[in-house]
Amino acid sequence: MESLQRKIVDDLLVSYQEVGGINRIDSANLPSRPAVAGLCEDLLRLVFPGFLETDAIESENLEKETSQVVSQILLTLSKEINRSLRLASDDSKEIREESPDDLACRFLSELPRLRSVLRTDVEAAYDGDPAAKSFEEIILAYPCLEAIAIQRMAHVLYSLSIPFIPRMMTEWAHSKTGIDIHPGAQIGSHFFIDHGTGVVVGETCVIGSHVKLYHGVTLGARSFPKDGDGNPIKGIKRHPNVEDDVVIYPGATILGGETVIGARSTIGANAFIMNSIEEDSLVALSEVEHDIKNKKIHREAEKDERS
Repeated sequence: MESLQRKIVDDLLVSYQEVGGINRIDSANLPSRPAVAGLCEDLLRLVFPGFLETDAIESENLEKETSQVVSQILLTLSKEINRSLRLASDDSKEIREESPDDLACRFLSELPRLRSVLRTDVEAAYDGDPAAKSFEEIILAYPCLEAIAIQRMAHVLYSLSIPFIPRMMTEWAHSKTGIDIHPGAQIGSHFFIDHGTGVVVGETCVIGSHVKLYHGVTLGARSFPKDGDGNPIKGIKRHPNVEDDVVIYPGATILGGETVIGARSTIGANAFIMNSIEEDSLVALSEVEHDIKNKKIHREAEKDERS
């Protein structure tokens, strides 16, 4: 057993030397996945005070509790921003003028504004789901709100050109909710994802206000243009725009950076769209003929054939 273990170690060490690109040895620490996960949980506590706590928060203790959470987030986020910027600078050689502390403070200063927007998302869920009994139920139980809240906060960091952390945040939410929204996506107010599992929203999507998506919707890229060397071209518009008051039903796929879904349109289930849709449109698949058989008669006929 000991000799076999020694061989495994030796083979791995050889692999580390021969297989490049997926090693990180003799280098500074990377952004910490556990730390970013903790950040997400603390940020949710900050934007929805009292909902994620074990014990109730009393009004007289609110300032103290909020101050403690903000201090913890600043400490952790500054550290992770520093790691992220250092890692990114290894490739780009870009030097940021703002310190990690300043960037973390700029991010946190946006939270009061984001809370106002998140209130509209809760309203959209309450108005858009007849099963919703209260705002409390939505905040406590609806995975879409958790995914949207994290994406909206990650989008602020993304807009500050902070690398790695925004995507780590949205992937944390993705792993918990099954909803994959890239931090680069721009999303208006009153956004609701009903059920949510399997929804994908790409980096360059622009989504208006009062938009409702159902489970399994993909707002994706039509293709990946490549440069003369065959490498994917980065930083171009790849994903569709969805204008105000659009509803997109389950399983619909909408692709392409030039594709626009016009305001007040409804996209039916399982539609596949790669071209723009005018305002006030209804897109539905043609009616499919179903073959319906009586199971009892079918079983009896099979029994007669066998006999």
